[in-house]
Amino acid sequence: MEQPPIKRVKRELEHKGSILDIYSDYMELPDGKIEKWDYVEHRKGAAAVIPALPDGRILLVRQYRNALERFTLEVPAGARDSVTEPMIECASRELEEETGYRCDNLEFLLSLRTTVAFCNERVDVFAARDLIPSRQRLDEGESIELEAVALEDLCGMIYQGIIQDGKTVAAILAYKDKYGNVDM
Repeated sequence: MEQPPIKRVKRELEHKGSILDIYSDYMELPDGKIEKWDYVEHRKGAAAVIPALPDGRILLVRQYRNALERFTLEVPAGARDSVTEPMIECASRELEEETGYRCDNLEFLLSLRTTVAFCNERVDVFAARDLIPSRQRLDEGESIELEAVALEDLCGMIYQGIIQDGKTVAAILAYKDKYGNVDM
C-alpha cells in the first residue's frame, strides 16, 4: 500500500557539534499541516566490534555515559575519523585503542540505525575472534575499564536490563546467533 507523501519544506540548523548537528525540520503532512520535527545528523557514522577472547568470553568496556548519568558496559565503538574512512578500519582502530588488542581478520556482522525516529546514525558491527595483544591507546579524557564476560552471561544481562545500549545488545545477539554454538 502506498503511503501518502510527507515532505520537508524547511530545515534550520539549531546547533553544530563536533560529530552531531541538530536541526529543526518543518514537515508538510498529507493533510497539508506543517509540523516541526527534531532531526539529529550524525555526520560521520560509527563502527563497533565484539571481541572474543580465546576462551570464548567477550571483552567489553565499562565507561561513564553522561546521558544516563552512570557507567555502562558496551562493545568497543567509536565514530569514523572522516566520512570516507571505511567502517572496518574504524572498527579495527577502536578495538585497539579501547581494548589493547588488534585483529587482522574482522568479520562483518550487521549494520544498524540507532534511533530512526530522529537521527540518521549508522553503526556497522564487526566480530573479532583472533585477538592479538597490542597496546591500549585511549583518547584524551577517555577512561575505560575492560571486562571479560561469558556470552551466556551477557545474554542474561540484556534480559535483566543491565546492558541496555542498543549497539551492544544487537552485537551480542548477532554474535550469539552466528557463533554461539561454535567451539572457539
